Amino acid sequence: MGSLGATRETASDKSGQEQAMKKFLLTASAAALVTAASAGYAAARDQIQIVGSSTVFPFTTAVAERLGQTGQFKTPVVESTGTGGGIKLFCSGVGENTPDFTNASRAIKDSELETCKANGVTPVEIKVGFDGIVLANSKAGAAVDLTKEVIFKALAKNVVVDGQTVANPYVNWSDIDASLPNTKIEVLGPPPTSGTRDAFVELVMLEACQEEIKTANEDACSEIREDGAYVEAGENDNLIVQKLEANPNAFGIFGFSFLDQNADKLQGHKVDGVEPTFENIASGEYGVSRSLFVYAKKEHVGVIPGMEEFIAEYTSENAWGPDGYLADKGLIPLPDDERAQQAEDAKALKEMGS
Repeated sequence: MGSLGATRETASDKSGQEQAMKKFLLTASAAALVTAASAGYAAARDQIQIVGSSTVFPFTTAVAERLGQTGQFKTPVVESTGTGGGIKLFCSGVGENTPDFTNASRAIKDSELETCKANGVTPVEIKVGFDGIVLANSKAGAAVDLTKEVIFKALAKNVVVDGQTVANPYVNWSDIDASLPNTKIEVLGPPPTSGTRDAFVELVMLEACQEEIKTANEDACSEIREDGAYVEAGENDNLIVQKLEANPNAFGIFGFSFLDQNADKLQGHKVDGVEPTFENIASGEYGVSRSLFVYAKKEHVGVIPGMEEFIAEYTSENAWGPDGYLADKGLIPLPDDERAQQAEDAKALKEMGS
């Protein structure tokens, strides 16, 4: 009896232990799922994914290739989606199906930052350098000196003529200024999703907007004409180069770095008497220049392999310094003290506004 009772007690204990183990395993599994969900389950991916600005694309691609050459990590995948499109993808959430970094040729907007935060994304902002926005054409075309005022009159949807605001009537450049070529106004430029377009509007259109238009409706200052004089050429700057070569009378709008890379085919033009050169942009003398950024998704750091190393490579003097390989590609370096601060903040994954 005693022996049988002991046997029954043992069986009961065994059954209880099995139930406890099952409960533990279920609890552990649930906890693991919660942990995976909070990390976005990004650990399923072992290759960095980057989207965003076509202007920043060549710089980020060069850094990605350097990281891949170490043999420690797969070369990151870099896609040119435009600044606006890249930030939209970046801010869409956390997880393996969302990008780890996004390139931007303008700072992230407050509304975009709010979207990021609402979706659990914490952007780490890294200002990587400067770039100028140029108006260029084929070397087979005419060389011209432009002003922001002339560019506004060429591209604005509405302009002031004889004191009246009217739909843009200018057909040829010479209609605006007799010293300019008597050729049709045709400018190939970026779409509204592009950071280059945003910066161009801010630095040229808004600054040169005629007072009568600005007083009546400041938003109208940013409106680009839609009658064929301005042609949205997408995010592919290489396509713009091909079209400019095919039509020497056409002009294109893009970053200085791209002009620098195609100096054998294209010529950039002075704006308000200043040439778009590396030195003039670095000094701030060229009036159509802007900052360039890379944003890192803090939630993915430590989950996606190589993110910390990618940031370290990008912010190294060998990359973004005055004599670095990114300067060879046309990136205008930040001042020494600002570079040092940006590198320190990036390494610390400093959150925006903190």
